[in-house]
Amino acid sequence: MQKRREFIKGSVLGAAALGLGSSVSQAAGGPRKQEVPRAVNKPLVISTWKFGIEANEAAWKVLDKKGRALDAVEQGVHVAEADPSNTTVGLGGYPDRDGHVTLDSCIMDEKGNCGSVAFLEHIVHPVSVARKVMEETPHVMLVGEGALQFALANGFEKTNLLTPKAEKAWKNWLREKNYEPVINIENHDTISMLALDSQGDMSGACTTSGLAFKMHGRVGDSPIIGAALFVDNEVGGACATGHGEFVMKTLGSFLVVELMRQGLSPAEACQAAVERIVKKYPNYREIQVGYLAMNKQGEYGSYAIHKGFNYAVYDQTGNRLIDSAHYVNR
Repeated sequence: MQKRREFIKGSVLGAAALGLGSSVSQAAGGPRKQEVPRAVNKPLVISTWKFGIEANEAAWKVLDKKGRALDAVEQGVHVAEADPSNTTVGLGGYPDRDGHVTLDSCIMDEKGNCGSVAFLEHIVHPVSVARKVMEETPHVMLVGEGALQFALANGFEKTNLLTPKAEKAWKNWLREKNYEPVINIENHDTISMLALDSQGDMSGACTTSGLAFKMHGRVGDSPIIGAALFVDNEVGGACATGHGEFVMKTLGSFLVVELMRQGLSPAEACQAAVERIVKKYPNYREIQVGYLAMNKQGEYGSYAIHKGFNYAVYDQTGNRLIDSAHYVNR
């Protein structure tokens, strides 16, 4: 009897070692057909809005040389941050109601490390300050004057971010001081980016000047890990754009990644996250939120409350702009 037990035990262990343990446990039903692994769509970079096309070009230069996804997303969003014609990100961003251009940004790598800055003034590339926070401090977030001190101490140059165009828009706004963000008009359009490199690792970044003419001191979702951005290298990543308060209230990007963990596709997970906002907040028709996600297979998708959100995709087939599916008027 002992020899029989040892024989059975040895057979099961041997099958498990060969990756056949499941077929042994289901012997009565016959062996299970093994799934053929799908080819991963990599490298890949996706980013929010039309200005993501140019940002993707910079990110692809890193990915095409088998560079790290973290470097790709940093270099990619640099393009939007340094563009004076972009009124929602970095240099050229519209100021708050007191005339200050304040920036929010975060970055997250494949190991779960992350860094962010909020309410930062005078620095063109807040995403790079966020990376410094991640890599060279024991903290995740620095804000305001402390973030500026840290940036200057690390060699970043102090710059006047208020362009003549942005200053003129602010002075025009001061005549009536009517604070009313308009859906899909560029006063809340964050650039968020996700990249999957040739090694199969994923990173993400998000950066913005926030809502135009916001209250001085307002911080949106863009520097909040789990709200505007979340990356889990075992599952995938997600990012957000739009009215940050509603992204923060639902921790949207974290939610999208967790839904992908449960088996939803990137598009399905983004839709579920948007529908949670719609269910909880009756004024959803007055706001715009869009989610963008990719999984470890290099599949991607998006969903928004309103028509008008689009995103850029760059993979081996090229760089292109895609209109997002949406909830209202579907």
